[in-house]
Amino acid sequence: MTNFISVQLKKASEVDLAKPLCKFIQQSYPGAEAQAEHCRAAEELSRLRKSALGRPLDKHESALETLLRYYDQLCSIEPKFPFSENQVCVTFTWKDAFDKGSLFGGSAKLALASLGYEKTCVLFNCGALASQIAAEQNLDNDEGLKAAAKHYQFASGAFQHIKDTVLSALNREPTVDISPDTVGTLSLIMLAQAQEVFFLKATRDKMKDGIIAKLANQAADYYGDAYKQCQYKDTLPKYFYFQEVFPVLAAKHCIMQANAEYHQSILAKQQKKFGEEIGRLQHAADLVKTVASRYDEYINVKDLVDKINRALAAAKKDNDFIYHDRVPDLKDLESIGKASLVKSTPVVVPLSQKFTDLFEKMVPLQVQQSVSVYNQRKADLVNRSIAQMREATNLANGVLASLNLPAAIEDVSGDTVPQSILNKSKSVIEQGGIQTVDQLIKDLPELLQRNKEILDESLRLLDEEETTDNDLRTKFKERWQRTPSNELYKPLRAEGANYHNILNKAMQADGQVKERYQTHRDTIALLCKPEAELNAAIPSANPAKTLQGSEVVNVLRTLLANLDEVKKEREQLENDLKSVNFDMTSKFLTALAQDGAINEEAISVTELDRIYGSYTQKVQESLKKQEELLKNIQNAHQDFSKMKQSNNESNLREEVLKNLAVANDNFVELVANLKEGTKFYNELTELLLKFQNKCSDIVFARKTERDELLKDLQQSIAREPSAPSIPLPTYQTTPAAGSKPAASPTPTPAPRTMVGTKPQPPARPPPPVISAASSSSSALAPSGTAAAPAAAPAPTPGASAPAAGTAPSQAQGPPYPTYPPYPGYCQMPMPMGYNPYMYGQYNLPYAPSPVYQNPGQPPYPQPQQPGYPFPQQPYYHQQ
Repeated sequence: MTNFISVQLKKASEVDLAKPLCKFIQQSYPGAEAQAEHCRAAEELSRLRKSALGRPLDKHESALETLLRYYDQLCSIEPKFPFSENQVCVTFTWKDAFDKGSLFGGSAKLALASLGYEKTCVLFNCGALASQIAAEQNLDNDEGLKAAAKHYQFASGAFQHIKDTVLSALNREPTVDISPDTVGTLSLIMLAQAQEVFFLKATRDKMKDGIIAKLANQAADYYGDAYKQCQYKDTLPKYFYFQEVFPVLAAKHCIMQANAEYHQSILAKQQKKFGEEIGRLQHAADLVKTVASRYDEYINVKDLVDKINRALAAAKKDNDFIYHDRVPDLKDLESIGKASLVKSTPVVVPLSQKFTDLFEKMVPLQVQQSVSVYNQRKADLVNRSIAQMREATNLANGVLASLNLPAAIEDVSGDTVPQSILNKSKSVIEQGGIQTVDQLIKDLPELLQRNKEILDESLRLLDEEETTDNDLRTKFKERWQRTPSNELYKPLRAEGANYHNILNKAMQADGQVKERYQTHRDTIALLCKPEAELNAAIPSANPAKTLQGSEVVNVLRTLLANLDEVKKEREQLENDLKSVNFDMTSKFLTALAQDGAINEEAISVTELDRIYGSYTQKVQESLKKQEELLKNIQNAHQDFSKMKQSNNESNLREEVLKNLAVANDNFVELVANLKEGTKFYNELTELLLKFQNKCSDIVFARKTERDELLKDLQQSIAREPSAPSIPLPTYQTTPAAGSKPAASPTPTPAPRTMVGTKPQPPARPPPPVISAASSSSSALAPSGTAAAPAAAPAPTPGASAPAAGTAPSQAQGPPYPTYPPYPGYCQMPMPMGYNPYMYGQYNLPYAPSPVYQNPGQPPYPQPQQPGYPFPQQPYYHQQ
């Protein structure tokens, strides 16, 4: 009866998925083994895309299976890779399936850095290929009918899914082929064709005529809805594809309605309603007659026409001779019921039965983000606990230094270096002494400068691309349709500003460390000297041997030993805090699988409290214990000071010993701070290099997108007309017979012939009126003088001659300037015997020369303009 409607495939440009995905994997996954495995999966995905989109596909199940596998894989990687313009930037370019373009401009296409756009276009091709496979089925057997119905329903579901999701997936206006109006219409068409297949199946199985009529009526309803939707949309009729589809939809609507009426007439005959039978057959005959007369080039309905006409003739004959039943009007016939056996197949991933996730071992992006936030919470907790312990240790050291402990109770003779001072001196010398601090301070500016250069270069790339984008946007205005660079770079610029603030704070910290070092440098240098020099630098004093065996000294020694024990416990506790490690990936994956979402804060807080709760409690106990010890030490030292003999020498010696103890504490803290600063700058360098890679990648992608957009703009500009069309001059139109030619304005010249500063020529005077007297006097002129003709040439039929005594309407010449060697025509009337334009080509008083032609005349006969005694040319002033 007819061919089924199939949809054309979209064409995609080639894209290398492996490179950007591997780059993201290398930045996000530290393990070499995991990186290698995920990179192999990325290369396999790139090959799968090439197999699904990079070659023409056969209309076969295997080709559709490849497309479905690629679509499933896109859905599986969507939560695992951050596809966007400023992260994993992959630009997908697709051509419009229905817009064939022009000779110079090419077809319409759209390029977006969006995985949702790629998914939408691939799903469109899945539906289109399914419609082509269904159209190729053999409908003469049950297997072909079942396959066709399945594929049409799948295609309808695919197009319906695109209609529901395309706007949210793209966040911009799509091409016409995947717009909601278009895919909604295609979904209806596919559903109508699936219903028609069920009608054919019911007809083939010889089901009851009432059921067949309802199936056919439902199919007619679907086709009618699709046809109406095509008509109501402004964009669809301009495409050649839909121009071919419109008549098919209209014809199928009539054919299905005719089939419904035909089978309902058989049911009426069985119910002895012979008049109704004839009325329905007449309606069916009118419908197929309409199809045969209007849409015969699209659908052949000869067999259906013959079947309906035979049934109608037989019914009329039986009714005329036997039943004499009244034939009701069409409006009085009872409406036929409807039975829908089809529905759009919902898109549920995975669509392919052979799908295997290439990135099965890669955790989803949401889990990665949750793990990252958890690690940040964990780092904050650990750093806060360690900072509290270090601050407490520094406080204890400061208190002991201010009390000159333990040197005060170790200074027995008064002229030797206390053992605690010797231990501190030895420790400083073993760590490199003042040379170590000098070298660390010297390295800091180089590390800082390196990081500043990397950051400045990254921001320079963004600035240059943004400037270029703004210039092109100013030039092309609304034609420059892509995300502005200043909006796209906001996250990167915020990240860059954060790094800039970090560097500024680091510079301030470096300044504070240097200032502190300069304050204690001399004392630290004294600690680095040998014991003899150190002893010589410390003033001697009277011995305090009487205090050595006292109870106060013993109490101080016990308290100081307890405080040292607390410090050692803190060092061990700090190491324990740093070594605790727990992988939260499994926790977040379980939460995602159970709830479909991750409440990261609740899960992280619970786990951190479970893992680090005991350590936090130990830290607080250590701080409380130190506070009690320091209070007792200060009280015992007050008693010790009262018992101790004080004089100027002993006070001076005690002050020097205090300064040496403070210098040791500052040395230890300075070295720790400087090493931590060096480590900080080196780690920051790695972060800034990643930031620079992100900036260079997005700038490169933007440049590629810019080149594509410029190419498209050039093609669209080439499709536009270069100049407006010139309207037809009035002298080329012939007025109706008996009417006076209407004066029309001068035709507008093309833009390239208009000169703004050129003055317009004045109006030409009317031609002289040739009177009868002049004609008679011309007849008496000597033979050697050329005379004017007695009468003007007769006008051609259909043209009216000008009224007597009135100058005829002057013809307007074409809007082109004169060029040498053709001079502009003189405006003054020439002598009658000289002017060659007063005569036609063949009514001159002398024979024209075959060699010489008058200036301005063509070398071939030219008919006279109707309604004018002589041709007139426009005058253009020569510059």
